[in-house]
Amino acid sequence: MSNQSQRPIHAVAREIAMNWPKPYFGAVPYLEAMHSLNSLLGDYYGDSAESIVRYFLSNATTWKGETARRIKAELNLMLKNYAG
Repeated sequence: MSNQSQRPIHAVAREIAMNWPKPYFGAVPYLEAMHSLNSLLGDYYGDSAESIVRYFLSNATTWKGETARRIKAELNLMLKNYAG
């Protein structure tokens, strides 16, 4: 997935919220912040979008299933391709 075809982070967050109705409490603030982000180039208050996505992923280990694997891979690919 090239940078041009990546979904906005808020779109990914919307899909996560639809698929993970009761997220782990540690992931909640990062998921909420992701709803306000377009890309890894953004910021949410004093935190970089990159750090928000990284912290979300580290707190989303209890989210399982095919959708979880696909979305986590998508977010990891965004981070891998990020040159910020």
